[in-house]
Amino acid sequence: MTRGLCFFSAAAACLALSGLSPAVAQAQNATISDAIGAGKLILEERLRYEDVDQAGFARSAQALTLRTHLGWETGAWENLKGIVEFEDVRHLSAIHYNTTINGKTGYPAIADPDTTELDRLQLTWTPVQNASATVGRQRITLDDQRFIGTANWRQDDQTFDAVRLDGGLGRFKGVYIYLNKINRTVAQAADWNSNSHAVTGAYAVSDALKLEGFVYALDLKQAPALSTETTGGRLTGQSWLSLYRIDYAASYAEQHNYGTNPAHYHLPYWTAEVAGTYDIFQAKLNYESLGSDGKRGFSTPLATLHIFQGWADAFTTTPARGVDDLNLSLTLNPRMKWDYAYNLQFFVRRHEFAFAKGGGSLGSEWDASAQANITAKLVGLLKYADYRGVAGSPSRRKLWVQLDYNF
Repeated sequence: MTRGLCFFSAAAACLALSGLSPAVAQAQNATISDAIGAGKLILEERLRYEDVDQAGFARSAQALTLRTHLGWETGAWENLKGIVEFEDVRHLSAIHYNTTINGKTGYPAIADPDTTELDRLQLTWTPVQNASATVGRQRITLDDQRFIGTANWRQDDQTFDAVRLDGGLGRFKGVYIYLNKINRTVAQAADWNSNSHAVTGAYAVSDALKLEGFVYALDLKQAPALSTETTGGRLTGQSWLSLYRIDYAASYAEQHNYGTNPAHYHLPYWTAEVAGTYDIFQAKLNYESLGSDGKRGFSTPLATLHIFQGWADAFTTTPARGVDDLNLSLTLNPRMKWDYAYNLQFFVRRHEFAFAKGGGSLGSEWDASAQANITAKLVGLLKYADYRGVAGSPSRRKLWVQLDYNF
């Protein structure tokens, strides 16, 4: 499969969305027009202030940025639906931060560069209820996003030029994805060309047990050291003990070099968690280990990294000796409701980090957030992370104030 296929897929989607495909337009113009007109506007605005104070920098970093998603999702025509969406990220204040590509290395990193780009251009065909195919530029999230996700916390979210096939039969569901390009979170200059594959298969035994296997074979042309094949399994489930709901999950995987990666190695990964929910309270205990062979750590370059190993993002690149993360979180969803503050949620989490190989502390972190609906379409968020590091992994504190509007 080549980049020509991705281009063809995007072009086909564009023609379908615009109604300009000559053969189709002549035969079905009215029907296509009706489908487009029956669609819906995509409009999302995210205004965010971020402040970062990090050891080793004389100055802290501050950024006020605005992200806009603007697009259109069509109605259905002959079991086809299309999406076209653009993304724009703009700074609204002085650039006193390092976007990772602007050269301002005297400031801590806030990886939100200005960019305007095509975020999604996709066509989805659903011939029957339990099968679909999606081609073009799209968002992809698999499972808990530990291996493939949108990285939506950054203003420039991660999308994929890909072909995706979904199918199901009874309690079994499978996914195959070919990844042609990774449109990463730091503008187009840092995107990766790819010749990668993802395969997952899951069987739901019952609510109490779902079993899954997966293979992620990543060949990343601009990042050969991150080209890996990861094979593993995952189980999830839910049960009740009187009025308490218990959720649990566990995964194990092994990773080795793949594609253009010149190294030879095998690395382990595992995680386990259990959560208990009673009324408006939830407590969750999680342990995750990204293993090491002493020279390199287990990598997840396409993950939504921000939701793992602390919001301070101290370990977006896994240390050479790997990292273990033991964390406990508490969530409160109070029923209090006011005119401009409802659907409240309060969250706090404690992390203890250690090297996966050889032992030794990698520091600790507190995370906390509060969020609420201001209106049905506007959500406010206050979020804080405080990572206390060790030599080679500097301490940092981060604060966010954010407004999200969805049309």
